[in-house]
Amino acid sequence: MDAVDDWIWWLLAAVGLGIPLVLTAMPEFAMFAIGAGAAALTAALGGGVVLQFLVFVAATVAQLVFVRPIAYRQSKQAPAIRTGIEALTGATAVVQERVDGEGGRIKLNGEIWSARALEPGRVYEPGQQVDVVEIQGATALVV
Repeated sequence: MDAVDDWIWWLLAAVGLGIPLVLTAMPEFAMFAIGAGAAALTAALGGGVVLQFLVFVAATVAQLVFVRPIAYRQSKQAPAIRTGIEALTGATAVVQERVDGEGGRIKLNGEIWSARALEPGRVYEPGQQVDVVEIQGATALVV
């Protein structure tokens, strides 16, 4: 085989390794495909078969050792954007009607919400700023 045949075979291997990636969504197949692509480049530049294989192994192992753990950690992180009730927890609101342990009204994100003081003896007067600790149904618990 000449160098042209070698790089074509490596490219076919890269495409072949890309197919399971699409079907299974396992990123490890992409790492093998990139290693095959690096070996194809080595073959196109005139590297021998041994060097091609060593580049394939080195590129693949390097990605498995360094890139895979980073990608795994990124995929396990919680999304940065909070939506719905989670987005309201921790928000600041303005008291509209007196809020105590029994109830009251606050303005939260431009909307009027029923609210209740988290601490039973605590009272908040209109105009005061409060922090939303929790949402229970349609009622915000505030401090």
